[in-house]
Amino acid sequence: MDSKNGIYLNVSSPESQLLGQMVNSVSLPGIGGRFCILHDHAPLISALEEGDIEYIAGDEKKTLHVRSGFVEVSDNTVSVCVEI
Repeated sequence: MDSKNGIYLNVSSPESQLLGQMVNSVSLPGIGGRFCILHDHAPLISALEEGDIEYIAGDEKKTLHVRSGFVEVSDNTVSVCVEI
């Protein structure tokens, strides 16, 4: 997948980088409710609560369980700092 259609998902914890890859979409457990990020999403910053980060890469749906964190979305890049 190229950057024309996808978004770059970067997930890290204080200990290590957990994920860094191009994806089709990302769904996150925001403190105000679950929300989805797609290509060309508006910039945002949000706190995350315990739940699953769900993302689609190619034809595969994958999940990563987190206890809490923050996300920043800008220029088709989703940067997530989490506690797992």
